[in-house]
Amino acid sequence: MWIADNWNDYEVIDTSSGEKLERWGDYLLVRPDPQVIWNTPRTNPGWKKKNGHYHRSAKGGGEWEFFHLPEEWSIRYRDLTFRLKPFSFKHTGLFPEQAVNWDWFSEKIRNAQRPLKVLNLFAYTGGATLSAAKAGAHVTHVDASKGMVTWARENAVASGLGDAPIRWLVDDCVKFVEREIRRGNRYDGIIMDPPSYGRGPKGEIWKIEESIFPFLQLAAQILSDDPVFFLVNSYTTGLQPAVLTYMISSVLSDRFGGRVQSDEIGLPVTESGLYLPCGASGRWSKAPD
Repeated sequence: MWIADNWNDYEVIDTSSGEKLERWGDYLLVRPDPQVIWNTPRTNPGWKKKNGHYHRSAKGGGEWEFFHLPEEWSIRYRDLTFRLKPFSFKHTGLFPEQAVNWDWFSEKIRNAQRPLKVLNLFAYTGGATLSAAKAGAHVTHVDASKGMVTWARENAVASGLGDAPIRWLVDDCVKFVEREIRRGNRYDGIIMDPPSYGRGPKGEIWKIEESIFPFLQLAAQILSDDPVFFLVNSYTTGLQPAVLTYMISSVLSDRFGGRVQSDEIGLPVTESGLYLPCGASGRWSKAPD
């Protein structure tokens, strides 16, 4: 498992009975987590001192209950600053486990010793975009949600990257890649974090089990002749690490060689000393890790 264990402003304190107790800067949140199928004693006092609690509904969805939590606040990771706010579907605007991937491709970018063009697809609030830009890449950030792209741009300003070479685009990722193929644009690194299910700006339907492999084949067409890395993230149960390895190898290895590695990503849990699984990632790189 690849562990995101370099956080100072974020912490999974404890987990029990389908929920996790987290510290986001100065505030404690309790949120549901489907991976937490164990029922252990809630002895940590943070469970009773929470600032926000997302209650899942038996009918689907859920709602927040707040206890002295501001509408918005910020946390930092290394030299980056991220704005946070609780919104629907339990999220806060950041997936801290992805920091382990940010560190991985940032090192690839710095070690390339040449200018790199990086494409971030399904880019959300920009954690990967800002990490790549901070490492020195020219980044194209694509997400179908105008609100998420606006949020990402605000994170860039907060991180001192308001003038960084980042292209911000509100677009359907599949349609964008198809146009980039026609335009002849190429990228040295590609990052994608596709949803399990979604709709594009014009109602395009995305079902990951049906769409991911054709999309990998499509995206591979806009890699440069000397690419550095390719990263695919998955929060879908059926896309296990071995599946990611098989797909990425099938698409990239014959053409570029290199190495494919896939594994679960996770976060350390302070109370137990164990690790909470948070999805999986598949990584291809031209140079050995």
